[in-house]
Amino acid sequence: MTDAFAFNLLAFGRLLRRAGLPVGTGESLAAAEALSLVEIGDREQVREALRAVMVRRREHFEIFDHAFALFWRDPEAGRHAAAMGLLEGRPPTEERAPPASRRVAEALKQPRPPPEQPPEPPPERQDVTFSVSERERLQTMDFESMDAAQIAEAKREIRRLVLPLDARPTRRFRPDPAGPRTDLRATIRASLRDGGEILGLARRRRVTRPPPLVALCDISGSMARYAQVLLHFLHAVTNDRDRVHSFLFGTRLTNVTRQLRYRDAEVAFEMVSHIVPDWSGGTRIGESLELFNRLWARRVLGQGAVVLLITDGLDREGAKGLADATDRLRRSCRRLIWLNPLLRWSGFQPKSQGIRAMLPHVDEFRPVHNLASLRTLVEALSTEAPRRRLGREAA
Repeated sequence: MTDAFAFNLLAFGRLLRRAGLPVGTGESLAAAEALSLVEIGDREQVREALRAVMVRRREHFEIFDHAFALFWRDPEAGRHAAAMGLLEGRPPTEERAPPASRRVAEALKQPRPPPEQPPEPPPERQDVTFSVSERERLQTMDFESMDAAQIAEAKREIRRLVLPLDARPTRRFRPDPAGPRTDLRATIRASLRDGGEILGLARRRRVTRPPPLVALCDISGSMARYAQVLLHFLHAVTNDRDRVHSFLFGTRLTNVTRQLRYRDAEVAFEMVSHIVPDWSGGTRIGESLELFNRLWARRVLGQGAVVLLITDGLDREGAKGLADATDRLRRSCRRLIWLNPLLRWSGFQPKSQGIRAMLPHVDEFRPVHNLASLRTLVEALSTEAPRRRLGREAA
């Protein structure tokens, strides 16, 4: 391997790191060793070898492929991407390009400058005039249109969210001198120590605790971008409170509760990536909900559980079995909240068969596409749920 090729390989690793992939010195050394075992002149072998040692998570494959195609074809292509788009008559909007290619283009256009060691400057007053505005803009920005830096900032904001669920009364009681109920059994036991004479009344109070929270998150191709961000929300909630159960579904259902309990987010998501085989694939919502109802509902939906159903409702099987599965799920929990990113559109209409089949059987129908919608969800979960009406009414 020539010195120029080794230099380009290190530059390619820095490009992947700027695009958001966890690529360090170890991955770069492994890439150099992998290239010594393949034919350098075969582009496909080089791409597969580099991807095998530099990418660890399935959701990073698309970003790597875009970066490889752009960098090894023309390292200067990113600097001219905007000008070429204008020459072709395309407006420079963020929504036109896929998220992976947009992140790679941003990483190419903004190379990291070499580190410098300037002399320590005198203390200066910092201008933070626009810091609040940028933070407010981030609150209302769609996850789909965020770049790598904005996604990282959104994840930090999500970790600071607190989810206080309204406490519900249980069947258990605890001793309380100021409790509203008289504990006859404890009173008689205490009187035995005084020869059977009752000198005071023992009192008790009913124990209250937040209900279990169950999240069913769609990880199909149409939901992949949102699922990546919402997994950080589920990880933060899982590590903030007890009795949180998380399930991912695409073409099959996977319980990731144990994996999300790891405090380190990177370790947790690495464990999730190993057990979820259908990320960014198709969607079988009805089949996944039916499997959850059959295998997990009795285990996790007790004591007034709250269920978050996170999906866009676009099922590859149409509405087959979807209405019955959603209705049974609703009857098994105290509150079923459907979070749908399609509600970000002001003119949203439930036209697909899956959405029309599910909508009459949920308690609440909410958007989940930015930080503001997540904060609204947290506020809604901290208040008491409205009383249900009998029958199958539309939400």
